[in-house]
Amino acid sequence: MDLQYFLSWKVALLLLMVPCGLQCMSVHILTEEPVHAMPDSSPLLKALIEHGPLEEVSVVTWEWEPETGISPKRGTLATCSGTSLKCVGTRPNVHVHVDQRETTLQINGYSGADSGVYIVTVTDHKRAKTTAQCIVRRYEAVHHVSVSVNTSHSTLVCGEAWGTDPHFSWLHERVAITETVGSVSKDGTTLFVTKTPICGHFTCMVSNKLGHSSATYTAAPCETEGRGTTVAVVCPILLLLFGGVLAFLLLRRHRHNRGERLHELLDDTI
Repeated sequence: MDLQYFLSWKVALLLLMVPCGLQCMSVHILTEEPVHAMPDSSPLLKALIEHGPLEEVSVVTWEWEPETGISPKRGTLATCSGTSLKCVGTRPNVHVHVDQRETTLQINGYSGADSGVYIVTVTDHKRAKTTAQCIVRRYEAVHHVSVSVNTSHSTLVCGEAWGTDPHFSWLHERVAITETVGSVSKDGTTLFVTKTPICGHFTCMVSNKLGHSSATYTAAPCETEGRGTTVAVVCPILLLLFGGVLAFLLLRRHRHNRGERLHELLDDTI
C-alpha cells in the first residue's frame, strides 16, 4: 500500500509539472496558407482540434478581420456552443460545422469582399482558449510582365506584378529554349544565355489559371546560320536554270536559221 501511495503522489506531481500533458487543448488549421480562392468558388477551411481525455470542447468561434489596416475590426462569423455544439452564423454564405475533433468553415460564392484573416477559437469546459488563423486571398490574374537584361552575366530576368501562382516559360524566335540558346532557372524566372553574342527576340510567357501575359526583349538581329551554305546551293541552281534557258534559246534560234536556209535552197532549186 505504501508503494502504491508513493506512486500515486509521483504521478500527481508529474501531471502538475507537465501542464500540457493530458489537459491541454490545441487547434490547427490544416489548409495550406494562404488560401487563394477563385471568384464564385467555395473555399473550405478545415481545423483539427486536439485534446486529452480530460478535456471537452465547450465553444468554437469563427471570426474574420481584414488582412491590412491600422486597427482592423474583427467580426464574428459563427458561434458553436452547447452539448451538441450547435452553430449560429452571421453571414448567409458562410457555413460552419463542429464536432469534438474538427471544425470546418465553407465560404459559398466567394468574392473579393471575403478576403482576409479567418480566426478559429476553441474554448474548453474550463474556459481555456486556443486559437489558429488562416489568410484567404483572391486568385489574381498575371499582370505587367517585364524582361530585364544583365549583359555582363548574359542573363535575362522575367518579372510579374502580382499574379497568383505564376508559371514562367521562355521562347527564342518563337521557339522553346534549347541547349544551344541557354538554360532556365528552376523557378523559370531567369534565362542564362549561352548563345554568343546575345541576339534575336527573347519572349517570357507567364501564365496561371486565369490566363497569360508576355514580354519580349529584342537584341540585335542574329546572323542566319548556314547562309553561306544556302547561297552555295542556290547559286548553282540558278546558273543551271539560266544556262538551260540560254541553251534552249540558242537551239531554237539555230533551228530557225537552219529552216530559213533550207527554204532558200528549195527556192533556188525550183
